[in-house]
Amino acid sequence: ERRCGHVKSPLHGIPILIKDNIDTADSMSTTAGSLALEGSIARQDAGVVTKLRTAGAVVLGKTNLTEWAGMRSLRSCSGWSSRGGQTRNPYVLDRSPDGSSSGSAVAAAAGYCAAAIGTETDGSIILPASFNGVVGIKPTVGLVSRSGIIPISHSQDTAGPLARTVSDAALVL
Repeated sequence: ERRCGHVKSPLHGIPILIKDNIDTADSMSTTAGSLALEGSIARQDAGVVTKLRTAGAVVLGKTNLTEWAGMRSLRSCSGWSSRGGQTRNPYVLDRSPDGSSSGSAVAAAAGYCAAAIGTETDGSIILPASFNGVVGIKPTVGLVSRSGIIPISHSQDTAGPLARTVSDAALVL
């Protein structure tokens, strides 16, 4: 499509990964990292996924997260889920990847995608970004649609990009 001059946006053809608490209306489950939701297929894309697909971004898959975005217990391990196991910091495997969007941060840091989408209530984008050497943006609540996201807090959660550069993160936002 790009070779033929049919470019929808700067994101057209760009590979993006999506945190597994964000709905995608395809064959991928949306599980929030929990085996309890294994096989749960969304009927429609989350608002943020609709925008990405409309822009021509290619949704490659889902990223691991701290199960239930960290709300399974007060002693949950950052980046661990029963569905995906332990997310590893790509630079130092025995160090924490931190935050519930750790899978998205690690995927961007390791070059698995040009950018990934995470969600944040209180540090779940910005902390894994800092621990894994990428840029994370937590948008102002309301800037990005929260439809189709399994939330912790309906009043605080928002989706945002994680990428290797400020310009890439800003472009995705």
